Amino acid sequence: ADKRTTIMNTRAQTLNTHALKRSEKHVFLKSSNSNSNGRRRRSSRGAALAAASNKNYKLTLLPGDGIGPEIMKVAVDVLNEVGRKHEITFTYEENLVGGAAIDAFGTPLPEDTLECCKQSDAVLLAAIGGYKWDTLEANMRPERGLLGLRAGMEVFANLRPAVVLPQLADASSLKKDIVSGTDIMVVRELTGGIYFGEPKGFGTNAKGERIGFNTMVYSESEVDRIAKVAFEIAQKRGGRLCSVEKSNVLEVSQLWKERVIKQHENYKDVELSHMYIDNCAMQVIRDPKQFDTIVTGNIFGDIISDAASMLTGSIGMLPSAAVGSSGPGLYEPVHGSAPDIAGQDKANPLAQVLSAAMLLRYQFGEEAAAKSIEEAVNATLDQGFRTGDIMQEGMKLVGCTQMQEALMKNLSK
Repeated sequence: ADKRTTIMNTRAQTLNTHALKRSEKHVFLKSSNSNSNGRRRRSSRGAALAAASNKNYKLTLLPGDGIGPEIMKVAVDVLNEVGRKHEITFTYEENLVGGAAIDAFGTPLPEDTLECCKQSDAVLLAAIGGYKWDTLEANMRPERGLLGLRAGMEVFANLRPAVVLPQLADASSLKKDIVSGTDIMVVRELTGGIYFGEPKGFGTNAKGERIGFNTMVYSESEVDRIAKVAFEIAQKRGGRLCSVEKSNVLEVSQLWKERVIKQHENYKDVELSHMYIDNCAMQVIRDPKQFDTIVTGNIFGDIISDAASMLTGSIGMLPSAAVGSSGPGLYEPVHGSAPDIAGQDKANPLAQVLSAAMLLRYQFGEEAAAKSIEEAVNATLDQGFRTGDIMQEGMKLVGCTQMQEALMKNLSK
């Protein structure tokens, strides 16, 4: 299919958005064309700005599986509206990944999809996976597409915010006075450590017993680059960074701590502290507000980011990002594809929308635009709108479409 990217004027954007709501309530990819490599191109339904604007960002969209197309549509409409307000132009190219790509092309990550992602300014992913593909061989499952994306795009830093919104503090499993005001960013090293270290495998010990083994290893350069990302993020936040490791026991953590301290010489405006992983796991639950930004290795980050996510009351509210030293980052909600509610207008689109806000802030430095989105989300929650996963007594239960409509009204103010 020939590439077709059309920049329309604002009035046409509004008319097309309303027409889409009437005729294609849940269909996001209906009018797209595909080629044999998995690429789908679509015309932009908005992002139309004055010709004088020179902020034009090319985004690759990966709706993926399950509720992915539904929530991606909301995020694109939000980006178009915030672009109109802040004189930013977006052009989009849709591609298949995960189960959708398996069904169409027999692979979870078509080569053309990866190449398009690498050539874009940023990548917005919705969700991957579903029961349909659970019986496939491990190397052919949808999740392999995500691993391939991370490797191919050379992203090594996973950014996982855990923000307790005041409207949802009562939904947390912890007491409201403990979690209220929590705003943590976990920066997790994504491509090294014990998950990837060599040697690993199975063997036999001196007693003839079968053993399994893995290697936790980090090089100086791997620690330096993740520390650099974390310090720069801390500069944009509260100016405090906590490095989490186990240097009282592990040599690999001793090297980690040494290199983080060395990198701190370049970021004297950031307050650096250190904490052992076991203590950090306890402190995140005991007093989460003490943390601003946390940087840690792969397995420790896996644990801490999941623990922190449960402070918020719903995984359906959490965005994330994976970034590298340069090039496009990968932005996606933490939640899965929820195939059990796909196509039923029950999905919560807010994590996808907040992922778009992260994209604006951390990829392009568009702080004002990112804040506009976050303020619209807060206003929508203040008005009592709730999808099923965050429903509370006395609030208004809505589906994905109504949540989008409320969000767009607040964003356009």
